[in-house]
Amino acid sequence: MNKIKKEDINQDVFDLYDDYAHNKIGRRLFIEKLSLYAVGGLTVSSLLSFISPNYIDNLLVKPDDARLNSDYITYNSPKGGGAIKGLLSMPDKTKGKLPGVIVVHENRGLNPYIEDVGRRTALDGFISLAPDALTPLGGYPGNDDDGRAMQKKRDRNEMLEDFIAAYDYLLNHENCNGKIGVVGFCFGGWIANMMAVKVPNLSAAVPFYGGQPSDEDAAKIKAPLLLQFAGLDTRVNAGWPDYEVVLKANNIPHTAHIYPDVNHGFHNNTTPRYDEKAATLAWERTISFFKKAL
Repeated sequence: MNKIKKEDINQDVFDLYDDYAHNKIGRRLFIEKLSLYAVGGLTVSSLLSFISPNYIDNLLVKPDDARLNSDYITYNSPKGGGAIKGLLSMPDKTKGKLPGVIVVHENRGLNPYIEDVGRRTALDGFISLAPDALTPLGGYPGNDDDGRAMQKKRDRNEMLEDFIAAYDYLLNHENCNGKIGVVGFCFGGWIANMMAVKVPNLSAAVPFYGGQPSDEDAAKIKAPLLLQFAGLDTRVNAGWPDYEVVLKANNIPHTAHIYPDVNHGFHNNTTPRYDEKAATLAWERTISFFKKAL
C-alpha cells in the first residue's frame, strides 16, 4: 500500500482522534468509529499508525546535543505531588544568568516531544525546565495511551501546584536571572493560563491551544500573554471570545494568533496534525516574545 498522505485523510478522522486524545471517547469506541474511514486501500491499523505520534524519527534536538547541558533533576512540590522529576536544559558553558522558561506537557506526561521542546527552548538562550506531572505515579510510561490514563488519576489543581513549584525552583537556580515565563500545550496551555493567574511575578505566558481560566481568575492576570490557537480547534476556541473580553476590560497585555486551517496540536511535529508553516511561525513568535519579556 502506498504511504498515507495527510491530504487524503478526512478531517473527521482528526476530530475523532482529538476526542480520543482528550478522553471524550474510549479506545474501543475510537477504533470502532475509525473503522468507518478504513475504505479503499486504508485499514484501521494503517490509519491508527498514521495518526499516532512518531517520536523516534522526529526529534529536532537530540538528547546528547553537545550545545546543551541537559539532564533530569528532581525538585520539591509541597502543595502538589511531592518530589517531581523534570528535564533541565541550558546552553553548554553558560556564562552569567539566563531567563527561565517552564515547558508544560500535554495530558499524557513528559513525552519525548515535550522534552525536545525543552531542549529547543534552551538552544534559544534560556534555561528551561520541563516537569513530569506523572512523577508521583511513576513518571511518563513510555507511550501516550497509558500516559493519558495515568494523568486522569491526578487532580489537575495539584498538578498546577507542581508547575508553580517548578517556577520556584527556577527562581532560585544559580543560572536563572529571576525572569521566568511558561509555555504549555493543550493541558499545558491551561497550566500556562493558570500560572499567569496564580503567580503574580510571572514574566510571560504562552498557552498553545489551552483552556481558559474563569472570568474571575482571568481578571487577576498581570503577566503579558501570547495566545496561540488552531483555526480548526472549535473545542478550545469556543472559550476565547469571553476570555478576550476580560483581558481587554482589565488592560492585561495580550496578543492572540489564530492559525487558519490547522488542527489542535499543530505544533507537535510527531503527528500528522503538525503543520510546519504554522508551527514554525508560532514558535518564532514565542521565542521573540520571551526574549522581549524576559
